[in-house]
Amino acid sequence: MVALPEPADTTLNAVERALESGQATDGGRAHLGGSIIGRECKRELWFSFRWGTVIVHLARLLRLFARGAREEDWFNHLLTQAGVTVWDVDPDTKQQFRVEAVGGHFGGSLDGVVMGLREAPQVPHVSEQKTHAAKSFEDVQKKGVEKSKPEHYAQMQVYMHLMDLPWAFYQAVNKNNDALYYERVEYDKPAAEALIRKAEHIITSDRPPEGISNDPSFYKCKFCDHSFLCHGYETPALSCRTCAFATAEIDGDARWSCARHKKDISVEDQRLACDKHLFIPELLETWAEVQDGTEEHVTYKNKLTGHEFINGLGGYSSKEISRARDVKAIGDPGVDQFRENFNAEVTG
Repeated sequence: MVALPEPADTTLNAVERALESGQATDGGRAHLGGSIIGRECKRELWFSFRWGTVIVHLARLLRLFARGAREEDWFNHLLTQAGVTVWDVDPDTKQQFRVEAVGGHFGGSLDGVVMGLREAPQVPHVSEQKTHAAKSFEDVQKKGVEKSKPEHYAQMQVYMHLMDLPWAFYQAVNKNNDALYYERVEYDKPAAEALIRKAEHIITSDRPPEGISNDPSFYKCKFCDHSFLCHGYETPALSCRTCAFATAEIDGDARWSCARHKKDISVEDQRLACDKHLFIPELLETWAEVQDGTEEHVTYKNKLTGHEFINGLGGYSSKEISRARDVKAIGDPGVDQFRENFNAEVTG
């Protein structure tokens, strides 16, 4: 057999690897973001808030994120040159404007606040800035932000509501030719309040809501970060947020509590999880069916093999399940025997 040559170790490959290895992979953001609350699928939002999947982005996408952040200074420069007043940080905190709701579990950071627009010189506006590919830019020009980019529209409604501002100023740039599109967006109180209620429903749900489709080939599901967890046989990520004992409390300070240990759990401890962790059963439902359960363990039947297994005391730890590359191994008699004989654990 002729050995295939290794891919060339080019500078480009080195740059890509360095960028990808530098990203944080220890879980998602601590709060449910206003920037994504306009997404249609509540199940996707719940998985994101509960850190259901470890998300690792490719270098190209990371560069796109970075470019969007760099464009903010240019957007602000253009407005300032035109005589518009721009506050890109909160004058009181000297930090980005931040808003929050639902006990601190929901919110986001504003691009800024602007005032002095020719259309309404004395009215402060939430500032929202987005970069677009040509096709996307042309679509928002044609339809307006509400119809073309409902996520962006929802984000502005939430920010206006929580900042108590009556208008937002949407700024878009075409990355292909630097064309600009500006649009003033009026506050819609019923729409904003509905989005806050949506966020609260997701945050307070102890199990995943229904998704937008049961078909993994549905185009929105195919591009979802949680597609394999939702439709396939991927195991959930390990953290307190995927544990049946953890609750997002909405009485303030973005507090999480653990019913097992009867204490609050910090974000740092949530990312680590403890050895008493038990998965929320619905996170395994694509390949495992609950048979019985106690506070110490849950008994499942592996739908792919018919074998029973335990998550918890006397069975597989959540860490083992989360590391399994093939869920058919969970509950396999041969694997069980090997674990028993050699006091071994599933590591991959």
